Order: sequence, then C-alpha cells, then structure tokens
Amino acid sequence: MLTLYFLAQIFALFCGWPVVLFLRFHCPDKFWRLRRRLFADAALAGVARRDNHPRIWLHALSVGEVSSALPLARAIRERFPEAFFVVSVSTETGEKFARQALADTTDLILPSPLDWLPLVRRCLRHLRPDLYIQVETDFWPGLLFSLRQGGIQALLVNGRISAVSFARYQRLRFLFLPMFSCFSMLAMQTGADRDKMLALGIPSARLPVPGNLKYAADKPAISGQALAALLPPSCRLWLCGSTHAGEEEIIFAAYRQLRCCFPDLFLFLAPRRPERSDELIRLAAKHGLTARLRSCPDAGNSASTDFLILDTIGELAACYFLADAAFIGGSLVTEGGHNPLEAAWAGKPVLFGPHMEDFAEIAADLIAIGAARMVTNATELATALTAILVDPVSEQQMGAAALAFVQTKRQGVLDGHLETITTLLAAKPINK
Repeated sequence: MLTLYFLAQIFALFCGWPVVLFLRFHCPDKFWRLRRRLFADAALAGVARRDNHPRIWLHALSVGEVSSALPLARAIRERFPEAFFVVSVSTETGEKFARQALADTTDLILPSPLDWLPLVRRCLRHLRPDLYIQVETDFWPGLLFSLRQGGIQALLVNGRISAVSFARYQRLRFLFLPMFSCFSMLAMQTGADRDKMLALGIPSARLPVPGNLKYAADKPAISGQALAALLPPSCRLWLCGSTHAGEEEIIFAAYRQLRCCFPDLFLFLAPRRPERSDELIRLAAKHGLTARLRSCPDAGNSASTDFLILDTIGELAACYFLADAAFIGGSLVTEGGHNPLEAAWAGKPVLFGPHMEDFAEIAADLIAIGAARMVTNATELATALTAILVDPVSEQQMGAAALAFVQTKRQGVLDGHLETITTLLAAKPINK
C-alpha cells in the first residue's frame, strides 16, 4: 500500500505544479507556508540530541487541537523534564498559537512536514523519536506507515469519531484500518468512540478511554484590564466564539432584536478564521452595525461601535470569563461545532446550534444538566438569550452547572494519558 501511495504522490506532484505556481504569484502566504512544510526537516537537521533521554514528537492540526493538547504537553514536560520535546502543527494559525502557548514547554515548534515520503523519512532520521503523539485527527498514510516501519511507538490522544467520519471509515475500511493499526495505542474520548474503533477491527487492548483532554484545560491567564478597556462601561457581554460563514448573519439578526430590549448588551464576535475580519465588517454594515477589531483598539471607541471582533489568536478562552453568556460557533452551520468547555470552564450559560456532531456527548450532557440550550435560528437564539438576560438567577444557575460539570469530568484525565505515554516509552529502549 505504501508503494502505491508513493506512486500516487509522484503523479500528484507532476499534476500539481500549476497549483503551486498559482499560489506563488496569487497567494504568496499560502505558498510560503507550503514551502516551510516542504522543508520542515531543515529545522530538525541540526538539533542537539540528548542521549539516554526520550525524544517525543507531538503533532496537532490547528488551533483547536493545540488548545486540547496544552495541558498534556505541560504534563509531559513535567513528567519527563529531560526529554527532547518537539511539537508540529499543520496550520499557520495553529503554529502561531503553539508558539505563544508552548514556548517554555517544548524544545522545538515547527510546521508539520508534508506527507511526502522522502521528507517524512528525513524528518524521522533527524529526530529519531521514541514516541509520536497525534492529537485527535490529521491522519497521513506516509507518516503513519513510516513510523510503523521504523518501529516507533505511536499514540493517538483525544481520539474521537463523528457519525460522518465513522461512515467514511467503514466505507473505506481497507484504507483506514491499516492506518489506525499503525498506532500502538488509540486513547479515545468516550466509550462510544471506543466502540466505533472496535467495530472497525482495532483490538480492545489498544483502546484505552482516559477521557477528553479538553476537560483538563487550565484556567487561562486573564488580562482583564486590557480586554475590559475595549468594552463599553457597565455593558452586558455576549461572546460568540469560533463562528463560521453563514452564522454571523444569524447572530447579527438576533443581536439587532436583542438590543431593542437590552441596549446595554454588547457583542464580542470571535470568528474561527481571524482573517475574515474585513469580510465581517462589511457584512455587519449591511445589518446597520459597526465594528472594531481587537488588534486595532484605537479604530473608533466603544461608544461609537456596535460590537468588537476578536481577530487575535489565543485570547478566546480568557474572553469567556468576561462574558455574561456564550454562543459556540460552527453549530448553526454544518461544521460539527466547536469546544463548549471553554465557556463552561468560565462558568457561563452556553448556547449552540444543532450541529454539534464533533462534541455531541458534551453538548448532550450540558443540555441535560441545564447548563446549555440548543437553538436553530435567529429568533430562537434571541429568545434563549433573552431568557438568560432577564433572569439573573437562571443565568447563575446555568453557569454554576457548567462549571461543576467541567470540574467533575476533568479529574484523572491527565493521569490516564500520562500512564499510557509512560507505558509506551518503557516498551521500547531509549537508545535505538
């Protein structure tokens, strides 16, 4: 299979040159990102190796996966202080976030190498990892099969399988089962995720269920003064986090309804992709709303604008602590939803749409304990938020239930993951 994959890569390389040239002249940022990933091994070529100490490579796809991995990365550093610890990230925004959040935790942060077999082999030859840890998703055959051929332990952490993904894995089982079999262990978030892996043919002994790493997230360091200074005085704050195209129009429509009854309400909008900020400013203007950017606090003032756009990386979790209520994006459109635990950890009432497939169990649990409500359109969104804003007792009860839920669930999650990591490192001699 690996030979066929390599031949397909060669074919794609020859056919893909027009795309590369287009990126070079029309999307230079994407071209240089591609170039950095194509030469990712250069960052590893000169690294000083620490003999007799483990070498650990942790890989995450983007901001969400890096955020999930933060508590684990810090726990790894604490448990293995002498390890050479490398983190790779696929997306540019994810890498920027990792550099901010893990600068003091890791030895090296780099863009993930493209899954081009010669490049992957060079990276493994330079790094010689004892353990490869992959967070949640971003499966690449070349890397996974190369790890198995090299006898390198591989661990999937925070593993999850949505209904859509499970159907695809079953349909293409001949491809995905060999890839998943490259992992020494697949640590799943829930028993339901484990059952899906069992159905695909993974042995039960390789499927621990230590829980969801997102429960183990630490409270963020809050720069309350800096953020609060951007808000109108004595306002009530509605924070909409990780929104996608198609959702903001619904949010703006609900916001215009709400401000008729709650003139002190102020919207703090955090798009999933900060580079969409200019697009959102134009969209808001169509709804008669004006906006400022978090990155440009001097562009207007809180009294002259209707809402604030969070166009920075790494501040969303802290912003939830300033909010009175939160909406979780990616849920009113078919994006699978985003992590509601950051808002729950801040002790805030949580709202989201019907498309929380990627966090289905968490969403159901939050609804069941009265910490969250599901909405489907602008009217329902405005109605749900109105119910929260007019009843301070209900707001406090929802927030308290959300916080208690996270505090209960987070116990033991890190210990379970560290136990698996320690077992895998001990299974293979450090000096290869």
